[in-house]
Amino acid sequence: MKLRRFNWIISDLLRKALKRYFEWSARLKGQRFYCRALGGESEYNMTINCDLTVSCNCQDYDGSGHIGNLNKNSFKEVFFGPVARRFREELAKGKLPIMTCTRCGDLQRVPKSQSRAVTGVPGGVGRAASEAETDPDGQIFAGPKPRLPYRGMLLENTVRCNIDCIGCDRQSAARIRTTTQMDLDKLSRMADLVHELGLESLFYLNLGEPFLSPNIGQELPLLRQKNPDCRIVISTNGIILNSDTKREAALSASHIFFSIAGVSDAMLKKYEHFGSYEKAYANMKALVEYRNARGLAQPLLEWKYLLFNWNDDPQTIAQAIELAKAAGVDAISFWPTHNPFYGYSYRYALGRLNKVGVKSWKGREVDLRPAVKQGPVTASGV
Repeated sequence: MKLRRFNWIISDLLRKALKRYFEWSARLKGQRFYCRALGGESEYNMTINCDLTVSCNCQDYDGSGHIGNLNKNSFKEVFFGPVARRFREELAKGKLPIMTCTRCGDLQRVPKSQSRAVTGVPGGVGRAASEAETDPDGQIFAGPKPRLPYRGMLLENTVRCNIDCIGCDRQSAARIRTTTQMDLDKLSRMADLVHELGLESLFYLNLGEPFLSPNIGQELPLLRQKNPDCRIVISTNGIILNSDTKREAALSASHIFFSIAGVSDAMLKKYEHFGSYEKAYANMKALVEYRNARGLAQPLLEWKYLLFNWNDDPQTIAQAIELAKAAGVDAISFWPTHNPFYGYSYRYALGRLNKVGVKSWKGREVDLRPAVKQGPVTASGV
């Protein structure tokens, strides 16, 4: 526990330092910031939590990224509401509203010369020329004008989890949730919202284990029924995806990532406390067999292998690929991570894994499907 606390202390210090660096760097270069999530252009970060609070990012452990609550307002009111507005305005001024921005892939820099200004904005917030843009209601922003999300977002059905990952501060998030489980009525409302927004992708995941929900057998079919053309993506540790009821529900997904960080319990438990390699691998293989027995090509099943300096040597990587082939999954991908800081994969950073599969937004990826079935393993996002 001491090591875990030390890791988060270092992480917080690093984010504070990065915040100052990014802001000063942007100021010196005459730049402003634009958030694709707050602009409605992101596929991934905008998150509806299990208590119907809405976060602008996928790592909102302390609630600093909360922009509203769907128990009180509509999604449109939240997305264009006062908190989201304030975040956009701070970004347009070259400031980062929350520390999580420093590690968010949706943070973009916008040249000052590409921004415009409208003076006389209601509320006395007029800006100098070429500094910011404002909509008719007086909202200041840099970059493209915000629109409702259409590419995708996250939906968290539960914040509970059966394991304890060092790089996840789920306990802090659970303490600020008013409920740890989304009930079916609210889930149905969120399924309707996904349809109303016309989302291309829905990531049914966040800070909990999706298959830990007692209603998962009803949740996924309901989402699919109301959104037949939406790409539904799930990430699971696989340990409790262990019954035909859950496997049947899983068939409603488009893509399932099994997060298994190693090829043995010894490796996996350095990151996933209370995890089990044997159970996760067996359940991953069982779902492949369950899907194949029905002659289905979906969901696409992928082994998500988080890279650390204790599980990234060439022999272990080769073993993981062979185990993935034996399980019959469609792909295995190797994901570098910076958390915990002491687990950083220097082999990946030095290019020693460059011969493994192909480079992708994930890191390295090996497509194991027969050539006739191959295509893009997935779109960017997770």
